[in-house]
Amino acid sequence: MSQDSFKEYLLSEFNIKFNDETLLIEALTQRNYLNEHKDEPGRDYQRLEFLGDSVMQVSVAEYLFKRYPNWHEGQLTEMRIAMVQTRSFAHFARQVRLNEAIRLGKGEEMSGARDRDSLLEDIWEAFIGALYLDQDADVVRRFLDKTLFAAIDTDFFDRFIDFKSRLQEKLQENGSVDIDYHTENEQQLSDNTQLFESSISVDDRELARGVGKSIKDSEKAAARAALKILEEK
Repeated sequence: MSQDSFKEYLLSEFNIKFNDETLLIEALTQRNYLNEHKDEPGRDYQRLEFLGDSVMQVSVAEYLFKRYPNWHEGQLTEMRIAMVQTRSFAHFARQVRLNEAIRLGKGEEMSGARDRDSLLEDIWEAFIGALYLDQDADVVRRFLDKTLFAAIDTDFFDRFIDFKSRLQEKLQENGSVDIDYHTENEQQLSDNTQLFESSISVDDRELARGVGKSIKDSEKAAARAALKILEEK
């Protein structure tokens, strides 16, 4: 994707137009590109990556603090850590097509760097840093609302968060309780996959159920559903 096409994409999808387009170009430029284009002024993404890391930490912390007023510090910290793990950033970089707009050196392009998770994680943070400098924290938060924050209510974060441990901690805040998981149903689907339904009981009283493609996933879904019930009380 050309730089002009990416700018049009940002405007149409996120209503983002950079005032200083050199910041956007810097965020999308890998060092080897500059080594091969010495006639072009500018920097690579690394300084903006440094800033973007801090902006992400603050933005996520503020989002969680406001969204979950009943969560204690430990819960907020666990979720913040899960949300700012850089291994998730590559997913979102692809989602917003940053991978298509990176300026790479020829060697890096041939080696497949455009789809390398480690580079995409860095570019995501650099883009956030550039957006923050060019506009402000509110624009960054609106962008994250449509990307990172939108994923908080999907199964995406299930792979990062230990819902069973969090539920156990929540249930035992006021003393020991008996927590039991039980597989209730197993269903064979037409495409040779299986669905499992698990329940979670606390002191012999069922609290919630969850469904997944493995017993482990169904128990995790049950724990997540139970946490939601408890947090809404």
